[in-house]
Amino acid sequence: MATNEERLGRLTRMREESLLGGGPVRIERQHAWGKLTARERLDLLLDPGTFIELDAFVTHRSKEFGLDKQHFLGDGVVTGHGLVDGRLVFVFSQDFTVFGGSLSEAYAEKICKVMDLAMKVGAPLIGLNDSGGARIQEGVVSLGGYADIFLRNVLASGVIPQISVIMGPCAGGAVYSPAMTDFTLMVEGTSYMFVTGPNVVKAVTHEDVDSERLGGAITHTTRSGVAHLAAKDEAESLDLTRRILGFLPQNNLASPPIVPTRDPSDRRDIELDTIVPDDPQKPYDMHGVIIRIFDDGRFLEIQPDWAANIIIGFGRLAGRSVGIVAQQPAVLAGALDINSSIKAARFVRTCDAFNVPLVTFVDVPGFLPGVGQEDAGIIKHGAKLLYAYCEATVPKMTVITRKAYGGAYDVMSSKHVRGDMNFAWPTAEIAVMGAEGAVNIIFKDQIAAADDVVAERARLIAEYEAEFNNPYVAAARGYIDDIIHPSDTRPRLIAALEMLADKRDENPRKKHGNIPL
Repeated sequence: MATNEERLGRLTRMREESLLGGGPVRIERQHAWGKLTARERLDLLLDPGTFIELDAFVTHRSKEFGLDKQHFLGDGVVTGHGLVDGRLVFVFSQDFTVFGGSLSEAYAEKICKVMDLAMKVGAPLIGLNDSGGARIQEGVVSLGGYADIFLRNVLASGVIPQISVIMGPCAGGAVYSPAMTDFTLMVEGTSYMFVTGPNVVKAVTHEDVDSERLGGAITHTTRSGVAHLAAKDEAESLDLTRRILGFLPQNNLASPPIVPTRDPSDRRDIELDTIVPDDPQKPYDMHGVIIRIFDDGRFLEIQPDWAANIIIGFGRLAGRSVGIVAQQPAVLAGALDINSSIKAARFVRTCDAFNVPLVTFVDVPGFLPGVGQEDAGIIKHGAKLLYAYCEATVPKMTVITRKAYGGAYDVMSSKHVRGDMNFAWPTAEIAVMGAEGAVNIIFKDQIAAADDVVAERARLIAEYEAEFNNPYVAAARGYIDDIIHPSDTRPRLIAALEMLADKRDENPRKKHGNIPL
């Protein structure tokens, strides 16, 4: 019979073995590729000394193809819980040094366990992905493991924040779990996501493409919109993960954390009074508006390089977390197109799911015209953003800085779709369309009959602008709650946010809506 000392010694040896993953040689190879190990990543992500590991001694159960002679404690994924800024999170970190990080039945069960725990206690889930995909030797059971994870992703959606960090290859069925989480981050040069790799693409479609172009971080943050942020290295990706979590609550029943700030709530910024050009055709950078309004000029932009005609991200007002949606007049004049509608709709729904109030800055000439947009379904995709704003019950504050034309005015958190506090700057133009277009339609015959067509058109445009292309008509009907000096925007938004802090609103009881996907 073994003594207690022998039993304790065995535990110590097994614990040390579990920390080595696939062994020193494979760890060195991981480092040579410019990648950290699964445990090194957790050390960077979590508050020092807070990680509690679960299932360190789990191994696979397979015997086929020689797997009965290859057992690694933990079986290729490190799971457990820890703290980020003192707040509980659950984590899994895939270990590429063990079977290339491939997913087995036991490996999937480990991930499902922490997902279930995260749901039970209401805490965020963070997945660090570095895997070659399903463990082929296990066949259908590995595929079943992926499906078990997918189901939990869906059940957890809108209940707890889910963040995926892609830190290596992510291929085949493995890409669908990150795609269903709230935020996906990638690392430039070392992370990839694709349904089928370059070799399969070449065999099937005869396209010659490398992994970086097919599914690298730049591709997914500039072309596809699959990923939300690209980091220059793994440390930055984990720091961004911590920053995102700082704006989110633990779960859908909690409120986001309030962060103390020394930025005065009554601070005015006189530069905002002249930031909109006198020439309505001249662009300006909406980032300049955002950084002058929010606490300490800080703004965490999400998806900055995809659909740049709309800006989304997180900021704070008097320490309170808010989600920001804003047109970017410097790109496509801020027009809404398919990609920008999808981008903003997803973000609005994420904020609404996690009780993050929304601040919307509007300078929109309308939806982008064109055969390409119509063929690709701008009607359906634009309706996603409209649906998202209509559905959202969090506090919604809107500031119209300049143009708000046509149906795009309605879509952008207008009073008609339950906007709570809607402000306009004196530079705002709220109308069906611009003055020139409206005059050309309304006064078509009068202009044609004029002795001086150019002078008559100019006169009518000036009259139309004075009478209709301003915020006062909308304000007279109560569609705008107040017309404010731009320099007063920060204190007015803070006052509105404080007033709306205890807002209660709900949608009709139903299984779920049918968003136009």
